[in-house]
Amino acid sequence: MSRAPADAIDQREARVPETAAGRRFDAVLAELFPEFSRSRLSAWIREGDVLLDGRPVRPRDPVRGGEHVRLSVRLAVETQAEPQDIPLRVLHEDADVIVIDKPAGLVVHPGAGNADGTLVNALLHRDPSLASLPRAGVVHRLDKDTSGVMVVARTLQAQTALVAQLSARGVHRQYLAVVTGALVSGGTVDAPIDRHPRDRVRMAVREDGREAVTHYRLRERFRAHTALECRLETGRTHQIRVHMAHVRHAIVGDPLYGGPLKLPKGASESLVAALRGFRRQALHAETLEFAHPSSGEPVRCTAPVPDDLVALMDALRGDAREHAEAERARR
Repeated sequence: MSRAPADAIDQREARVPETAAGRRFDAVLAELFPEFSRSRLSAWIREGDVLLDGRPVRPRDPVRGGEHVRLSVRLAVETQAEPQDIPLRVLHEDADVIVIDKPAGLVVHPGAGNADGTLVNALLHRDPSLASLPRAGVVHRLDKDTSGVMVVARTLQAQTALVAQLSARGVHRQYLAVVTGALVSGGTVDAPIDRHPRDRVRMAVREDGREAVTHYRLRERFRAHTALECRLETGRTHQIRVHMAHVRHAIVGDPLYGGPLKLPKGASESLVAALRGFRRQALHAETLEFAHPSSGEPVRCTAPVPDDLVALMDALRGDAREHAEAERARR
C-alpha cells in the first residue's frame, strides 16, 4: 500500500480575525492552523513559507486583524532511512494512522548498531510518504524486546494531534507483564524516573526525575510469579520495567533490571526450561486506545499475546497446577 513520496507544497489560506488585532502573528497562526505545532509554524514563518497580505513577517510581529494568510506547507524529507521490505502486522490502517503489532526483537529507530532492519525501514517501504514526517510518523516507541501495539501517524496533522494526546495523558496504554513474586493485590507506583547517575544505558527512580505513574492489577497468580495488567499514566523510557523492579517484582527475563534468574523451589523441568529459555523481558503492549486525529472517534486496538509469552504463562500455570495437586494428595 505504498504512496508516492510527499514532496509537493500544500497551500493553505485563512483570514485573521478582527478580534486578534495587536496579538503576535505566531500565536494567531497557531489558532488558525491548530493541526500544526506552534514550533513548526514559527519555523515556516522564519523560512518565508507564511505570508501575511502577501509579504513575509516575523513570528513576533503584531497583526492588525482582517489580513489574508497564505501558508505553504513544505513536506520535505525529514527521515533519512532506506525503505526495506520487512513484514508488518497491521491492526488498523486509514489515511491518518497505521496501528501495528510490533514483534519482539524489532528495533523502532535506526541507530548505532542498528543501521537498518528497523520498524522505520519497514514503514518507509510500506508508505514512502512517511519520509516527510519526523521519525517517519512514529509518535511513541517500544523497547526492542517489548512486543505489541504501536500507532504511527501518516500526516503531520495526525502526528501533532497524537503527540498532544500523549502529552495530555489521553491515550490508554495497557500492557501485560509477567513479574517475579506472587502478588496479592494490584496497586500504583508513583515514582519519578530519570537516567541512571552512573550507567547511561539504564533508567532509575530518582527524586529529581520526571513524574512517572504506573497502575497495575492482577490478571493471574502463579506459584512464585504474577501476570499483571499495567496501565501507563505517563510514558517514561523503560517505565514499567523500572517501576516493577523498584517494588521488588522485576519483569521476568529483563536483562537490565531483572537481576540473576531465580528459580522457584521445586520447579518442574518444563518450568526451569521455560524460564531459562525466555530471553527477553516478559512485557507486551496489549491494548492501545486513542481518539482518531481527524474524526475524534475512539480507536481501540489489541495485539494478541505472542507465542513465547503464551508458552511461558502455560509453563507457570502447569507448575502451579502440579504443586496444587501434590499438596492436595498430601492432605
